[in-house]
Amino acid sequence: MGLAGGEAEVLTARDLYRFYRSGAEETLALRGVSLEVKRGETLAVIGPSGSGKSTLLACLAGLDEPDGGYVYVGGERVSHRPEAERARVRARRIGVLLQSGNLLPHLDLGTNILLARSAARSDRTPSRPPGVAELLDQVGLGGRRLALPRALAGGERARAGLAVALANAPDVLLADEPTGELDSRTEQLILGLIQDRARAGAGVLLVTHSRQAVKTADRVITLHDGRIRS
Repeated sequence: MGLAGGEAEVLTARDLYRFYRSGAEETLALRGVSLEVKRGETLAVIGPSGSGKSTLLACLAGLDEPDGGYVYVGGERVSHRPEAERARVRARRIGVLLQSGNLLPHLDLGTNILLARSAARSDRTPSRPPGVAELLDQVGLGGRRLALPRALAGGERARAGLAVALANAPDVLLADEPTGELDSRTEQLILGLIQDRARAGAGVLLVTHSRQAVKTADRVITLHDGRIRS
């Protein structure tokens, strides 16, 4: 834990609202959520199932649009832009690790990483991202560059997904239950790698139920019924 790499806010969300309609029914998933994450800081978001955690992460990543409020990453607006523009911001600035996985099943690990990196090409000069071999070594998969995702065990897939999320040395890492269903040894490895990224100056936000993950965080917020519970 501990802030590194400066105090500037790298992720800012203000007054986020998100609702879903199904016929005459309306569900309020987010109700005015505001938060910020500084460079080098890890924020854990906890709360019961259905509290809005995954919806919040999707809005922060630009994978979903809030109905009200806004999101900025690295000073660049993510929300209320066309999908193509949101995707470009996400590719350049955000690493996303989802429960459903972020590996394309028909591509080997090295190609998955190269594809994620190629999507982020721009004039922006980020901190130098590690090479594919270096990145796979960091997550303990140095000998699996040519392996397809289906050939990996669960813990290996989790580490490979993290390698893809970190492919472009992102300003912000957003992770949804990054250690779910992992054994304790693999969980500690994943959390250590995530902490390394925070120490390198990224902002990290974890949606988690894991006590161990919460222990690594600098701050913890609780969502309940789409609101931050103080």
